[in-house]
Amino acid sequence: MSVSHKIKCLVVDDEPPAVDVLVKYIEAVDDLELTATCSNAVEALSSIKHSSVDLLFLDIQMPQLLGTDFIRTLKNPPKVIFTTAYRKFAIEGFELDAVDYLLKPISFERFLKAVNKILQTTFHGTATSQGFEGQDLRHPENFIYFRTDRKMVKIFLDDILYIESLKDYIKVITTTKQVITKQGISALEEMLPSDQFLRIHRSYLVAVNKIDSYTADDIQIREKELPIGRMYHHEVLKTLRSTIN
Repeated sequence: MSVSHKIKCLVVDDEPPAVDVLVKYIEAVDDLELTATCSNAVEALSSIKHSSVDLLFLDIQMPQLLGTDFIRTLKNPPKVIFTTAYRKFAIEGFELDAVDYLLKPISFERFLKAVNKILQTTFHGTATSQGFEGQDLRHPENFIYFRTDRKMVKIFLDDILYIESLKDYIKVITTTKQVITKQGISALEEMLPSDQFLRIHRSYLVAVNKIDSYTADDIQIREKELPIGRMYHHEVLKTLRSTIN
């Protein structure tokens, strides 16, 4: 079981090519549902009033009203991911509690990183016009999407054994399968709950509750021995001694 139903998305942008890109990306993720596209804030306001919206993909530089000013007009705004070609709006965007700030042209990998923030940390339970209730990251039903072989693969956090870095790629080893995707291990580490996953080496992240045994030099997960890196040694052993009986 995952998110109880799809996250309803509204795209607001006055540039048709930018809209087309976001629509294509949204359609590629199973847990997202496009409700409408709008070319300006006035249309967006009407759409929000007439249908439930959980997540806005909102351009900032638009005619009539800036996206940032539009958000300020809403009493209970949905979650927002700003999309813009201008870096100068970034600080203002985050001051408005934006989930993320995407610079055009937006790659699918960057889009997916922003969406995973929503899926992991925000949405759980029954949707309302004000969005979803907060989700407990320790819950085994939490998941993350990875792009591999031209498709999106959902991996539940509780199924992950460890993650291995392969230069520009990572290999995610789970209880049932392996997934290879183009992503940095440090970027993934930032997205995972720190109380569940531990960096033990520049090339390895492990699920703490999947550790079978450890020594001062390595960690055993099932049949795999993973080395503890010199620069991680102190913190790893400190953490393991405090969390593993």
